Amino acid sequence: MSEKFIKINESFKCLYCGLFNEKDKHGSCRNHCYYCLYSLHVDIYPGDRKESCNGLMKPIDIKTIGGKNIIYHKCLNCNKINKNKSLPDDNLINFYELY
Repeated sequence: MSEKFIKINESFKCLYCGLFNEKDKHGSCRNHCYYCLYSLHVDIYPGDRKESCNGLMKPIDIKTIGGKNIIYHKCLNCNKINKNKSLPDDNLINFYELY
């Protein structure tokens, strides 16, 4: 199993709120919805798509570390917690209003 980050930048429809998310315009890899911040538990290592869980991952916290916002997600299926960098167009205000 490779621990190397695999860059996948693809559009997707959020399975939680239903919004369509375009490919990231900033050259990163979007793995969560920009509106509700939900994600899917599909990776063992970032981008590998080898996780069989496939559960919805709820945003549970946002922390600022080294000047960057980090979103913490908890899988609603298996309870695994992952963290992801926030992207410039993420609606972080929704996190505080919705959760």
